[in-house]
Amino acid sequence: MEQPTAEAVLQGVYTLYNNPNKVEKEKASKWLEAFQKSIHSWEIADQLLQQKYDLNSCTFAAQTMRNKIQNSFHELPESAHESLRQSLLQHISHITLETKPVIVTQLSLALADLALLMSSWHKPVATLLERFSSNPNMMYAVIELLTLIPEEVNSRYLRLGANRRKDVLTDLETDSSLVNSYLLMCLMNCNDNEILQTKILKCFTSWLHINAFKIAQLGDNMIVAYSFQVLSNIHSKPEIHDAATDCLCALLQCVEMNNNGNGLDVNLFNGILSLEEAYNMSVAQEDLDRSINLCRLFTVLVESNLTRMVAGSEAATPHFSVKSLELVLNCVGHYDFEVAEITFNMWYRLSEDLYQRNNETLTAHFKPYVERLIAALYKHCQMESDHEGLIEEGDSFKDFRFKVSEIIKDVIFIVSSISCFKQMFVILQSPNVTWESSEAALFIMENVARNILPEESEVVPKVVEAILNLPENCHIAIRYTSINILGELCDWIDSNPETLEPILNFLLCALQQKNGLATAAANALQSICSACKKHMLGHISGLMEIARCLDGFEIQTDSAIGLLKGISIIIGRLPHAQLTTAMQELCSFQVQALNQLTSVEDDGLGVKKDRHDPVFWVDRLASIYRHVNPTITANEVNPCVYVIVNNWSVLSRAMECYKNDSKTMERIVRCIRYAIRCIGKQAMPILEPLVKQIITIYSGHNHSCLLYLGSILVDEFACETSCIQGLLNMLQAFIEPTFQVLQMENGLKNHPDMVDDFFRLVARFIQRSPFQLLQSPLVTPIIQCGLLACTLDHRDANLSVMRFFCSLLSYGRHDRADELRAIVHSILLQHGESLIMNLLYASVFCLHSYMLSDVADVFVEIKQLNPQQLEGYVRKAVDALPKKNSGGCVTVTNEQMIEFVESIVKSETPRAVTQALQEFSRLYR
Repeated sequence: MEQPTAEAVLQGVYTLYNNPNKVEKEKASKWLEAFQKSIHSWEIADQLLQQKYDLNSCTFAAQTMRNKIQNSFHELPESAHESLRQSLLQHISHITLETKPVIVTQLSLALADLALLMSSWHKPVATLLERFSSNPNMMYAVIELLTLIPEEVNSRYLRLGANRRKDVLTDLETDSSLVNSYLLMCLMNCNDNEILQTKILKCFTSWLHINAFKIAQLGDNMIVAYSFQVLSNIHSKPEIHDAATDCLCALLQCVEMNNNGNGLDVNLFNGILSLEEAYNMSVAQEDLDRSINLCRLFTVLVESNLTRMVAGSEAATPHFSVKSLELVLNCVGHYDFEVAEITFNMWYRLSEDLYQRNNETLTAHFKPYVERLIAALYKHCQMESDHEGLIEEGDSFKDFRFKVSEIIKDVIFIVSSISCFKQMFVILQSPNVTWESSEAALFIMENVARNILPEESEVVPKVVEAILNLPENCHIAIRYTSINILGELCDWIDSNPETLEPILNFLLCALQQKNGLATAAANALQSICSACKKHMLGHISGLMEIARCLDGFEIQTDSAIGLLKGISIIIGRLPHAQLTTAMQELCSFQVQALNQLTSVEDDGLGVKKDRHDPVFWVDRLASIYRHVNPTITANEVNPCVYVIVNNWSVLSRAMECYKNDSKTMERIVRCIRYAIRCIGKQAMPILEPLVKQIITIYSGHNHSCLLYLGSILVDEFACETSCIQGLLNMLQAFIEPTFQVLQMENGLKNHPDMVDDFFRLVARFIQRSPFQLLQSPLVTPIIQCGLLACTLDHRDANLSVMRFFCSLLSYGRHDRADELRAIVHSILLQHGESLIMNLLYASVFCLHSYMLSDVADVFVEIKQLNPQQLEGYVRKAVDALPKKNSGGCVTVTNEQMIEFVESIVKSETPRAVTQALQEFSRLYR
């Protein structure tokens, strides 16, 4: 972009905000975006801030300045840093109480980021306080700056690096007493201005988050005392109440990490306990926001004491902090389930700790609290008495009940499933129990039913009998939840087969119902088929009848597929002769519909829209292929072969028919994948036509799912000598169109699925037929593509690339064939340096920390081949990295480089290499 004038930028901003013409607006937006990325935007943004032409131009200029410092600071030479600092300080000094908050925030962010990046600016906090603290008109701007500096320390955009971040944090700790004094002065002089009071609390909180204050500074701190005062005052405004809550939550976390037994933790604990009355008042006044804040604080109080609470309760007397669970349970009892939900993560953490310790005496201390939790959740899960029908999808109450299911499954071991089941059964038997109470009790029972021991004979038989004899006029929600319970009791039913027939009859009746009951029944039947395989064989004729009538039931698509899964599992246990017939019939319903869709214009599938979607039928067929798993001996013909080969022509025609639709192609390919997996090498009759077809389609449409299917074919057939050349030809045919796409601008980034599936295919080829691939001329361009793909920050795609390199390098080990070893060592000699260079660059600048374990596997493979080569490659790669960041700060010292190389060379396990990579990459982040 040529250098524009300030007037041109002003015109662009005016058009963006004021021109009613959408086309002009769009043009202005794109032009301004390009301007912001250009190097000229530094100077012009500065000019616009000086001119103060109007609100929009000032906002745009401030945003531009902040963006440039965050993302393009490297554009400025070090010699320009000081003039930029002076300019920003000048702009900040012109802020008044009338300045719009958005401009204050953007300018403050720009200056805060500059302070962190600019290593030559020593003690920026002290500088700012010295320059502005005596000016009462600057109070708002200074507090904003002091809030943002600690918040930006860990910004992933700035990439300060561990060394710079450590220096900054040390400076901030030193300056914390100055900040504390300034905030106290502001608090005393803000004349009850609630906006400023809120800002002061937020600023104090941001310094707590980085542990800048010494614990001794916090014992009798006035701002902490003020936070308690705000939370105790029933008339506090919502914004300041939020800020005071955040402040005390941050303080709790700070004390948890730095507790040195000076009594602050106990004082804080007792202070928060004293807020129980404030909570009760918020409930009485139906002030939900205030209740949520206090619940959040009580929950963080428990979490911050959790480790000590559990460890200290192993003796006969529980730890004193157990009292805080009473506060949390009080909140769980709030009339609004949104408050109870805040506590769920705390209960999960408590259950995890108790489960790991596996101490019955310890668990018993917490049993009464969990019993009260479940009792409270039971009440929250009750529907409104006048509610008709089931809870609709997307309803917040349905989402809440789902979370209740999860938390009950987490904590139930503390009280035992059967104890909870019995507790709810007592509610069901209460005289004059309402339908909504019964349904909520059944809902809780549904979530523990799977854990009931098969030999239980006291309560479960009574529950099952009551469900099977539900009156016709019972509420639909009770019937729905009861059906779900039967599905969850599938393991108990397997051990009590006398109950199977009446349960199946009950579910068959439910399948013929509407309004969600049929879907529930289908899900329950699937669970019972999966758990009761042996007993369900005798009911195969009934199951086949259900399959014939499947489209007559009002069942959701996923549940219908699940039901077909259950039926398929049972078919897989039939004698082989019966299996082929049953599977052919089960497939025929789907195949006939697909045949009609792909053959004639008038498909005759009725008016329902989903029936005309090929995916509807393909997914059903895929479920059958996936779950009919007969047991066969080594040389026996798989009874599914006849069915799959016979149905191949329909799937082949579907691929040709829908080759322009990537989503449909993915589902057809998935179905073919399950078909191949089902019969393995016995799919040979369809191999050649399948390979020819996917090559032809891929050359014109580049569906990456076809690459994935290729990897399945390699996995199954590459061990057959007669198939290797054909599969190699398939790989070669895939390479050219794949590389054409990936070599386009941002090709790797825009097509991670293609990278994933291509390298999965190549890795499978190396694993199944290494000699043929490694000897072919294809290996060099594949490696070069892999080198480029190392930096791709997509988890699955990057993992496939790393596995490709690991598979390749593994053939250089001593226990491999000599010829293969020689090929791999030659490849390492040719590409090893580039590989390590790219892997280290990717680890430092491109990949997420959790992805580095996959990179570490490649390092380990190279070390096993030649430790000396690895050491030389790593030294060169480290030496090629920048030693200073854009702010002039040393990113990595000589000692740190030497230490990293030594740690990589000495590491014996992938875990040790991962740790070394993660620690080194932090120097640049």
